[in-house]
Amino acid sequence: MQKIIVYDQAMCCSTGVCGPSVDPKLAAFAADLDWLTRQGIEVERYNLAQQPQAFADSRLVTGELQKDADCLPLFVIDEKIIACGCYPDRATLAKFFGMDVDGVVQVMPSCGCKPGNCC
Repeated sequence: MQKIIVYDQAMCCSTGVCGPSVDPKLAAFAADLDWLTRQGIEVERYNLAQQPQAFADSRLVTGELQKDADCLPLFVIDEKIIACGCYPDRATLAKFFGMDVDGVVQVMPSCGCKPGNCC
């Protein structure tokens, strides 16, 4: 089974979709991860505030954090960082897994990644 691991910055809850002012990008991303799961992709998601040990246990993640403190969120597939510093849109997530993006509903207009950090 294919899998993506998401390392989020510190947030109040596991998805960041809580409280009085929800960031629409986080809400859209949560929906996109749910969509990925329905496509048969395993999703693991770690929040720095709630699961710091998951970050410490990954040499890949700790190494990236040492190079760039603003690299979160960070995405790993097959022990490779595939994107960091932004939330990819649904079409980009589909491309990461070689899925046909025809008919994929893009929830966010763009991922907003830093140049060179996404696809």
